[in-house]
Amino acid sequence: MHSWAKKITGFYRNIQPPGNLPKEVGVLMPYTEPDVVAAMDHFYHTFYNDNDKRTLLLGINPGRFGGGVTGIPFTDPIRLQDVCGIENSFEKKAELSSIFMYEMIAASCGAFQFYNNFYISSVSPLGFIKNGKNLNYYDEKPLQQAVESFAVQCMETQLGWGLNRDTAFCIGEGANLQYATQLNKTHGWFKQIIGLPHPRFIMQYKRKNLQEYIHRYAETLTPFMKAK
Repeated sequence: MHSWAKKITGFYRNIQPPGNLPKEVGVLMPYTEPDVVAAMDHFYHTFYNDNDKRTLLLGINPGRFGGGVTGIPFTDPIRLQDVCGIENSFEKKAELSSIFMYEMIAASCGAFQFYNNFYISSVSPLGFIKNGKNLNYYDEKPLQQAVESFAVQCMETQLGWGLNRDTAFCIGEGANLQYATQLNKTHGWFKQIIGLPHPRFIMQYKRKNLQEYIHRYAETLTPFMKAK
């Protein structure tokens, strides 16, 4: 049986963007670039070299400064090097969402235990840009419609790796949760999807309450961690 690491890296190396994207929408697709391949191989073989069951955290889509650079969700080049111990040649730009996620991980259990219990993906594992800026899959209706069959196919592939089918968590309590819940109702992937506030929203608008949100995440996720 292939490990999570083999399945994840193989999945991303063979991923194909959805067809019929709106003309002005570009795709963030770094997964075949040599530096990204090396970083992903190192990361996933460090944290996912097993077949243990994990609970899904489902983001929106990769952004230009985090997963769109490193290939690893919510992991910017700084956190990849300083927290995960994986040296890389990427420009050391911070991403707000990555800062929150790794502060939360450090406060709750540390990277090894966190990644042993949770797998982070996105409704769309590919990100999008328009006019040089991040574009969420739900920001424009034609893009959302173009992404749907791609999103469903990606989810159904990842479900076969050993995900907890009782509960998944949606990173984002607004449009992302609404769309993920709609897809789940149609396809019956999980018994429930629980929403969590998006790290970028927290860091941009609620930063003075950062510790409260870190505590909320940790309190919500801890029951889904295996005892060590």
